[in-house]
Amino acid sequence: MRAALITRLDGPDAVQVADVDEPAGDDAVVIDVHAAGVAFPDALLTRGLYQYKPELPFSPGAEIAGVVRSAPADAHVAAGDRVLGLTMLSGGMAEVVALPADRVFKLPDAVSFEAGAGILFNDLTVQFALRTRGRLAQGETVLVHGAAGGIGTSALRLAPALGASRTIAVVSTEEKAEIARSAGASDVVLADGFRDAVKELTGGRGVDIVLDPVGGDRFTDSLRSLAVGGRLLVVGFTGGEIPTVKVNRLLLNNVDVVGAGWGAWSFSHPGYLAEQWAELEPLLASGAVAAPQPEVYPLEQAAEAIASLENRTAKGKVVLKLR
Repeated sequence: MRAALITRLDGPDAVQVADVDEPAGDDAVVIDVHAAGVAFPDALLTRGLYQYKPELPFSPGAEIAGVVRSAPADAHVAAGDRVLGLTMLSGGMAEVVALPADRVFKLPDAVSFEAGAGILFNDLTVQFALRTRGRLAQGETVLVHGAAGGIGTSALRLAPALGASRTIAVVSTEEKAEIARSAGASDVVLADGFRDAVKELTGGRGVDIVLDPVGGDRFTDSLRSLAVGGRLLVVGFTGGEIPTVKVNRLLLNNVDVVGAGWGAWSFSHPGYLAEQWAELEPLLASGAVAAPQPEVYPLEQAAEAIASLENRTAKGKVVLKLR
């Protein structure tokens, strides 16, 4: 089979497409992959900067969409089913994957393989952040940093269905503002001066939740943008710098800084992924939550696709098409 391989830790340019052996399918769900999601950890993996450091060479990719080739008799899916799957860390950018049944989910008929490959990693992260860690309540306002990226557009799509009455998107350029609006943002502001813009939009009150996959130098102004009792959800650090917080700000304003590490939570809470999908799948199937509209690259351009996450030129979710 063909697969995108990281052969050396020199960045996305080192990613090559090569022929490799298909995975063994013993006691696993074997899936013919039609599309694979691309995420920021894939870019980190190409430089050896992620906490997970597999042995070279390896295939990146945490999520896939495809058709079941074979499955154990007691699995909840069978040959011919359209499915999504989570490798969680690597191995997804390949024509065939073998996964445990508890990381395979039926793909709604109305969702394409390309859109499906862009659902799990981001949508389950955002659902976990807003619902489980952020305690999003009906009618609250959510501020989303990096709103034109994969996590950001996911948050804009999901937050209203989970109870938010307003979403404020923070983007770096006017071009990215259009992406955020298309994803459903109620309001869009530029990152430069976002604190003052948010203050004006909320009549000085601030927002209930800040969802931040960026980090960096905007962190303090994010705290200052919270309403009393607000929560800042730390999802990632695509900006590069890991910020620090002066805890007196939390005390004085009665606000929270909350870590939202979905992967670690799912590994330590058996059955959690199934609970998440039980809530998300009907929303996608009914159209209450629109499927993502990803940027699609052919497998042969895996290096370019991963590079778009590193250099922050990606517009929304990025997906590789394998079939």
